[in-house]
Amino acid sequence: MTEQVVSHQFRTGYSLSVSGTNIESADVNGYINSIPTAEAEQTVNGINFSYTSPTLEGVPRWKIVNAGQPFSLVESIISPGLDTITSINRVINTTTTTTVETTFGQ
Repeated sequence: MTEQVVSHQFRTGYSLSVSGTNIESADVNGYINSIPTAEAEQTVNGINFSYTSPTLEGVPRWKIVNAGQPFSLVESIISPGLDTITSINRVINTTTTTTVETTFGQ
């Protein structure tokens, strides 16, 4: 017997991560949430789904706090969509043993 298991993992939302030194939000109110405006659809193996994610114009902007001083900025945006497909195939070998026992008596 052959068994096949296929698993699809989807990210249903986006992730924005920012870290750094000597930086702050360039927004007047300190707003740091991205605005999800880009819509997309995806079909994988007959599975349809749609999602929204930020456009590059919709992510927060940053400014240096102390000009002329060292600064660092690391920004990462992971968009929604298909993340991984895992496929497991296994073969199961089985054997059947039948024992027939007959007793004859008088």
